[in-house]
Amino acid sequence: MYDNLESSLCTKLNCALMSSSIAVTWISSLLFFLLLAYYVTRTYIFKSRNKLNPLPPGPKGLPIVGNFFMLGDAVHRDLHRLSTKYGPIMCLRLGFLPTIVVSSAEAAELFLRTHDLNFATRPFNAAAKYISYDNKGFFTEYGPYWRNVRKLSTLKLLNHNKIESFGSMRCSEIELLIKSLKDAANLHEIVDVTSKIFALNKDMSSLMVFGKKRVESDHDKKSFHEVVQEGMRLAAAPNLAEYIPFLGRFDLQGIVKRTKAVSKVYDDMLDKIIDEHVEVFDKDNLKDFTDVLLDCMASNDTEFPIGRSNIKAIALDILLGSMDTTATAIDWTLTELIKNPRVMQKVQDELAREAGLHRLVEESDLPKLEYLDMVIKESFRLHPVAPLLLPHESIEDCQVNGFFIPKRSRVIINSWAIGRDPQTWTDPEKFMPERFMGKDIDVRGRDFQLLPFGSGRRGCPGLSLGYLVVRLVVAQLVHCFDWELPNNMSPDDLDTNEAFGIVMPRAKHLLVIPKYRLNS
Repeated sequence: MYDNLESSLCTKLNCALMSSSIAVTWISSLLFFLLLAYYVTRTYIFKSRNKLNPLPPGPKGLPIVGNFFMLGDAVHRDLHRLSTKYGPIMCLRLGFLPTIVVSSAEAAELFLRTHDLNFATRPFNAAAKYISYDNKGFFTEYGPYWRNVRKLSTLKLLNHNKIESFGSMRCSEIELLIKSLKDAANLHEIVDVTSKIFALNKDMSSLMVFGKKRVESDHDKKSFHEVVQEGMRLAAAPNLAEYIPFLGRFDLQGIVKRTKAVSKVYDDMLDKIIDEHVEVFDKDNLKDFTDVLLDCMASNDTEFPIGRSNIKAIALDILLGSMDTTATAIDWTLTELIKNPRVMQKVQDELAREAGLHRLVEESDLPKLEYLDMVIKESFRLHPVAPLLLPHESIEDCQVNGFFIPKRSRVIINSWAIGRDPQTWTDPEKFMPERFMGKDIDVRGRDFQLLPFGSGRRGCPGLSLGYLVVRLVVAQLVHCFDWELPNNMSPDDLDTNEAFGIVMPRAKHLLVIPKYRLNS
């Protein structure tokens, strides 16, 4: 009897498994055919439209995934390689999304100046939606709210007077760094200068935004910087749902789930910070950016009302835009100076003339340091902090240079490729600051061969602050110290490999031995 019962149960189980397997196979087949039908229909529509309105040239893609398979770990280099074949305005299809890649100064000017208004919005990013409180920060879509936030930053947060008000803080924090490096020099220690630069910039950014250096999560004691970096990694991760929209509801990569978890940590930490500021708020003594934003909320003198979520989003975006970007630029510039002793010597000679060897460099010295300015521009050219500027999106169909750009196309400006364009730069792979001598090439977005801070309406709002900090810290490190590579390493052997991301730091940290060179 038990044998018959067991046999019956096995038979039923096998039938159930077969039914389940058939159902899964049927659903998978149906999904595949729906995908294929969608792709074929979309391709037919685009081909019909493009007979009279051709898209920019580009490589053929595979069904559904498009040209994703052509991109590896170094996307900026892959796009540059493809652009040498298909031209400075190139069209890729990433999933179902037309993506226009711009790789020359002339082409960048068309998108960022001539047609700037039509490309002034940002594409949807699922991670940014949750991290920026439903896009209430700087990186939101173009429109009245964005214009209001931009105006707020220009008039109250990142204006000249507010930046100057943090001068003594910058001086104190840099002096702490110099002291720690001087102590290491006395002991002839190898220093991870990359970590020290990033720690300095993190502390300065936190002091400007929050009024204190360290904020921790209550539940896991992670620092705010660690959580910010985790959020940046999620925002930079390729999300298939952005390119194949109907996959969004499935969250196959778990990006939305992880972003919501990170956002919850952000929210708790920011609420704690705001509560602390509210307790001691003094409208006549606005010490940091959080105070300024609380004053805007209390006065209600902005076009859009400022609430807690707006304060959190704006404060968070300032941190995201300043913490690692400025530090990365400083790190690359110091790397190139160590790698090029001739250039290092010229910078040190200029600093000795203008500041002397008896004191640190002051912010008032910076306008006189013309060769240092050339060095930093050359570092921006060769090692752009953001190799691919934050993407733009077309608001309406338009024609650019005879090519049809469909509405909602994503536009990527390959700043890394523009900095290596042989049509613009002689010997583009060489580090030669003298190429800027006698040339009025600016970093503020009006000269499209050099775009470290972007250009047009969506240029970086923190340009003045970032450029000041890069020049000041590089000047201080080079003025106060000579730098020796460990283990008798030659400057030619210094590793300059990069790690691709929204921000592109060195792949390995810079390890050096400092030697103090001032008289006091």
